[in-house]
Order: sequence, then structure tokens, then C-alpha cells
Amino acid sequence: IPVAIGVILITIMFGTKLALLMNIVFALLVGLITGGDFTFVVVALMGGLAAIFRLSRVSQRSDLSRAGLYVAAANSVTIIALFLYQGNLHLGYSFLKDLGYGLLAGIGNGLFSSIVAIGLLPFLESGFGLTTAITLLELSNPNHPLLRLLMTKAPGTYYHSIIVGNLAEGAAEAVGANSLLTRVGAYYHDIGKLKRPYFFTENQLSGANPHQKLSPNLSALIIGTHVKDGVELARQYRLPVVVQDIISQHHGTSLISFFYQQALESKGNDKQQVSADQFRYEGPLPQTKEAAIIMLADSVEAGVRSLSKPVINRVEVLIRKVIKEKLNDGQMDECNLTLRELDQIGNSFVNTMTGIYHSRIEYPEKDLRAEIERSAAK
Repeated sequence: IPVAIGVILITIMFGTKLALLMNIVFALLVGLITGGDFTFVVVALMGGLAAIFRLSRVSQRSDLSRAGLYVAAANSVTIIALFLYQGNLHLGYSFLKDLGYGLLAGIGNGLFSSIVAIGLLPFLESGFGLTTAITLLELSNPNHPLLRLLMTKAPGTYYHSIIVGNLAEGAAEAVGANSLLTRVGAYYHDIGKLKRPYFFTENQLSGANPHQKLSPNLSALIIGTHVKDGVELARQYRLPVVVQDIISQHHGTSLISFFYQQALESKGNDKQQVSADQFRYEGPLPQTKEAAIIMLADSVEAGVRSLSKPVINRVEVLIRKVIKEKLNDGQMDECNLTLRELDQIGNSFVNTMTGIYHSRIEYPEKDLRAEIERSAAK
């Protein structure tokens, strides 16, 4: 009875806790089916535990195949142990035949379970609208069409997203959020910039800025539209709903402060005519820890990149300032992050940025020239 099929699928789709409970239930059901035979219950229980152990951390789809091998090995060891426990060990034909049949059934059980689970998983994911770790791992592949398009059409945004992913993943691990979902969401959070990449500073490699010819209101409208464009692209490429939610929430209702300040300066004494609501993103606010972490990481990366001298002290001050401003602006009101977790997120950002902007020893020009000449001579 291939109990491991259900255990493998439940582990992948719902996590190890539910899988452990259902493994016990499945084993008891096997006992009822076999008339209360203890040996079948033990084999089903141990095979399921082996599958859960192997799939507790999934890194690729081939882990499902390896889980089948683990189940087969656990079944074989359990069957041999049960034969020894029953005390009927001898080299007679009947014993070897029973043991051979038992081992063949145990190994076949594991392999068959993994094959069927691999085949059923895509249908269950699409049918129930679930996003498993395997789907997220496939989306994190740089060869995904959307990421390749981002790399070629908006390279600045692509590398910005990679750094945001590194920042957000470390922070998610610090507060117990889903680090894999956070990293994947960070990779795709700015895909809306593909519609008009040259309107964003990280993609203005030539130095020309089209916003110089536009009014602050129009510039803010163009910048804010990249969220809606990102959701449309995500639907077009059939990204999971959880990733679409992160794209729509990663700015919340934040103020597009640069163009808001420009509008205030252009009005001079008539600043009351400028409404801040016209310079805010449409939202919604972040609803999950993962979306809130990506919002903070996005703002931190952009802020640090704007520093003329990103020394560690200045970077840390900016990180704390960004988190405090987002909190005071009400952007964290609908997610379940606590003040303690926000402090842990800030510490994680500081550690990651320290690795990126660590100090280097300046190489003397004479020594550098001599080193180049020696390398050329060799």
C-alpha cells in the first residue's frame, strides 16, 4: 500500500507538521485494512517518516525522486528488522522467498510513491491554487523568461532586484518568515518597470533623464504605474497569486517623495495647492511579513545607492531611518510584524550591507603598475 504518496504530497504542499499527523493516520488505516497486522503499520509509518525527513528542506524537483529512494531504504531496513524481531531467521527456501517478496514490495513501494507524487503534484498545485517550494525554486531560476527579459531590457532594475532579494531573504530568516517566497517575490517585485525602463534612474545608463521634460505630477504618475504594470505582467506570465500580491503591495501607499518635493518647490508660496495624495502609490498596504520585508529592503537598497559615500555608519543610520519612516507613515499597519521583528530586520539589513560595502585597502598606484607589468611578463 503506497502510503508514502500521500505523505510526500502533503509535505510538499502543506508542510511537515500536517504530514507527520497524516502519516500516523495513514499507518493506522493500513493496520485496519490488514486486520491489525503490526508489521504493516510499522513499515508504513517508517517509510512515511523517511519521506518527511528527506523533504523537510526541498531545493529542487529531483528531491522528490530522492525521497522515493529514502522510502525504499527505510522500508527495506524495517522489513529486515521485523523479520529478525520475529525470530524466524534461517536460510530455508520459504524464509528467503518471504524476505525477498517483502524487500521487493518495500523497494517498489518507495519508487512507485515518488513517481506517482511527481506526476500528481503539478495537477494538485494548479487545481487547488497552491504554491509549493518547488514552484518557487523554479521561479528563482535566472533562465525564467521574465527574469531574462528584465536582465536585457532593464539591467539596472534586474541587479537592484537581486540585491533586494539578498537583503529580504536574510531578514525573512531572522523573523521566521518564508525566506524562499521573500527572495522570489523580491526578484519579481519591479517587473512593471519593463514597460518604461528608461524612466527609472537605475536604467538610465546614458545619463539622460526624461523626467526633466515632464511635470512632477506626470512623472509621479508614470513611476506609480509600474506597480499596476507589474501585476499585469505577472498575470500574463502566470506567476503565483502570492507573488502577484507582493508585486501589488511592495510600495503600499508610500509617498513618491522626490516628485512631491519638486511639486512643492514649483508652486512657491502656493504649496497648499499640492496634495500629497496625488503623489502616493495606490496600494494596498503590505498584508504579510514577506511583502513588508520586501518594501523595506527595496527602500533601503535605493537609499543606500543614493549615498555618495556609503560607509557603514551612514548606511546603518539610513536603514534605521527608512524603517522608522515607513512605520510612522502607517505602511506596517496591516502586516503582522512586531516592533521587535522590525529591529531584527534592521540588524539583518545592516549585516548584509556590511558585506556589500565593506572597506577595502587602497592599492598603491606604483605597486599596482608593477603588478600589472609582472603579470604581463609572465
